[in-house]
Amino acid sequence: MKLRNIISYLLFLITSISFGQYAISGVVTSSGKAIRDVELILEPSNAIIKTDKRGAFKFENLKEGKYLISIFAEEYKEKYLSIQLAGKDTSLAITLVSNIVQLKTVEIEGEEKEKSDAGFLHDVHGAGIYAGKKSEVINVENEVANKATSNPRQIYNHIAGLNIWESDGYGLQLGIGGRGLDPNRTTNFNTRQNGYDMSADNLGYPDAYYSPPAELLDKIEIVRGAASLQYGTQFGGMINFIVKKAKEDKEAEMVFRNTIGSFGFWNTTAIVSERKDKVSYLVFLQKKSADGWRPNSQFEQYTNHVNIQYRATPKLTLSLEYTYMHYLAQQPGGLTDNQFEDDPRQSNRRRNWFQVNWNLPAFIVDYKFSNETYLNSRTFGLVAGRDAVGNLSPISRLDDETQNRNLIIGKYQNIGNETRIIHKYNFAKDKRGNLLVGTRIFRGNTISIQGEANSDLDANFDLLDDEPLESNYDNPSINFALFSENIFRLTEKFSLIPGVRYEYIKTVSDGFYYDPITDLAGNVIADAGGDEYLEKTRSILLFGLGATYRTKSNFELYANLSQNYKGINFSDLRIQNDNQLIDPTLHDEKGLSTDIGLRKSSSKIKFDVSAFYVRYFDRIGNLDTMENRIFKRLRTNVDDANIYGLESMAEVDFAKIINDSSKHSLAVFVNAAWIEASYVGSKTKIVAGNRLEFVPQWNIKSGIKYGFKNFKVAYQTSFVSDQYTDATNGEFGFSPSYTTGKIPAYLVMDVSFSYAIKQYQFETGINNLANQRYFTRRAVAYPGPGIIPSDGRSFYFTLQVKL
Repeated sequence: MKLRNIISYLLFLITSISFGQYAISGVVTSSGKAIRDVELILEPSNAIIKTDKRGAFKFENLKEGKYLISIFAEEYKEKYLSIQLAGKDTSLAITLVSNIVQLKTVEIEGEEKEKSDAGFLHDVHGAGIYAGKKSEVINVENEVANKATSNPRQIYNHIAGLNIWESDGYGLQLGIGGRGLDPNRTTNFNTRQNGYDMSADNLGYPDAYYSPPAELLDKIEIVRGAASLQYGTQFGGMINFIVKKAKEDKEAEMVFRNTIGSFGFWNTTAIVSERKDKVSYLVFLQKKSADGWRPNSQFEQYTNHVNIQYRATPKLTLSLEYTYMHYLAQQPGGLTDNQFEDDPRQSNRRRNWFQVNWNLPAFIVDYKFSNETYLNSRTFGLVAGRDAVGNLSPISRLDDETQNRNLIIGKYQNIGNETRIIHKYNFAKDKRGNLLVGTRIFRGNTISIQGEANSDLDANFDLLDDEPLESNYDNPSINFALFSENIFRLTEKFSLIPGVRYEYIKTVSDGFYYDPITDLAGNVIADAGGDEYLEKTRSILLFGLGATYRTKSNFELYANLSQNYKGINFSDLRIQNDNQLIDPTLHDEKGLSTDIGLRKSSSKIKFDVSAFYVRYFDRIGNLDTMENRIFKRLRTNVDDANIYGLESMAEVDFAKIINDSSKHSLAVFVNAAWIEASYVGSKTKIVAGNRLEFVPQWNIKSGIKYGFKNFKVAYQTSFVSDQYTDATNGEFGFSPSYTTGKIPAYLVMDVSFSYAIKQYQFETGINNLANQRYFTRRAVAYPGPGIIPSDGRSFYFTLQVKL
């Protein structure tokens, strides 16, 4: 073949390949202003893109033919355009009409940006159904708060009724509870990161030793009440931490944040992200340390996270994620009531240490069969451990530093998968529905070892070879679940949402314990203990029903009723603690919960007012008891209980009400909860009518935030009324261990500032502005025992550089 013919043939191939490759581009505006983060779906290719900050978008490499563009943006009417591509590119000028509506049956890939601090989940969001449920969304990036320490008073200030434990002032562990639930390490919530498990073992040991730092987070999603149907056996609900990913409108970005603060606090964070072609990634690196507000409370923490996303086709997206966290913290121990009154900053323990190692991998598959059917599959694992060494004897006793310390070792190895399919369909003429079907498979193993460590002052987590172990247990668990929910849109305004969940749970505790009987002087007078094997299998069927009604002015009335169930923890089966006893007949909790509320969300006003009721059967709690003439805390099924109350959150932007186009923002919010909670059964007569533990009657947060262009300032107050720590409602110092008694009411104020100029951002603030003396918990074990004082006044300053 001649060279001329070869060249002609190649040119013909090139032009043939490129022929018919066109683009659809344009700009989306409203009232003459560009709108960013508008989602556009191109059919039949199912390609999904979002507009950039100029409102611009572009679909490329399209062949001739007919296309449908679906356009969605929060607070604007949906729009659909039919485009015929024929021989040339097409440019569009799209105008949206403002009208705050609930997104209908579109499964949104990615996270839509909002300007407010908080909002609500849509009826259908990702691979979940949230219609008729009490749901909340925290937009962490928009918070004016101390993100370097993940200050929970500020981060969760729009979530009504949350009771927060402040075990440390630096965000090492998150302790939140609501509606009469123990806040300890958030064990009464199903905690997730990007939709997959992040706690030690959601079945038998749901302690959240790892808490994602606020600087890593984009959003926090919270679902309460009827969350049991989709997320399993718990009473508190579900918390899902959504981490940052590479931004849609930037090819590459680097963010560096450095924070200094009181008591030697130092935090360094680096975030690197890039999006190119079909691949995007984000890498997060953080190190923080401090000396602590009290003596003997130094710590050092490292948190690393990486996520890689590959859009293999317009329908298939694969994501790989890995999180690593390690921290070592010295724990100053608890205080007696008198010690707290004399000086809350004192410490009577200097040999107590705590360390955590967390490795959390996950693989996520998103596949869109069509615009009606979407699949999400999350495979996750955990290889982790926590070690605690120190003196756990009653805090009223002096620490004899010649005596060996107690060591508790926990190891966690889990693997699981949760797969969901959500499908939208028509079940009658002009009546639409959404069907969710999901399955969960989980296998975990928790190893718990307790023994003696040396008497030194350092962080030594080695067991002594010449001393017998106090206990050594393997705690394997198996979980299989099937669940389904369906939205029946009976009219344009009214929907019913029935749901069902089947749960199979098998937990085993296999090991031995050594529990010698001692006299008052601590001398062993008799040996006790031996091998122990406990196995429990449950098959549980949970039902629920939700409903929602929307008015033309976008008010939404929602209601739900669902059954709940919560199994006992592995730590409830056996633990050697001088301050605590476990009832050998302890068994699982059952109950139900219901909500009814009214809510509305717009750029000017946002509110959610609801009433709830929780019925507990055989609620697990704590009673003071005597053993060998020593006061101890008995963990047992105390009795049946009723919990009911009102939860409300309202935020009004007065600047937007006066002038909708104002560059100023002046938002005032009030978040208030009133809760009544009491034991109502007759199994334990001494507590009948008593108030439940960890239930303040009033929990109020309020504040004001002003913003102008790149300057923001926020001030808030947090008031929590007094609460009890055991079912007998003991007052101060009721027991010599000081692990039970009242937690007095407290009022705390915080103020924060933020200012951005070009690529720089400055943040500063003062936490506990009035230097209030208060505490939020009495610890039975680590980090106590005894009263754990909350930090006094502190300041922070952050410099952020974005490249």
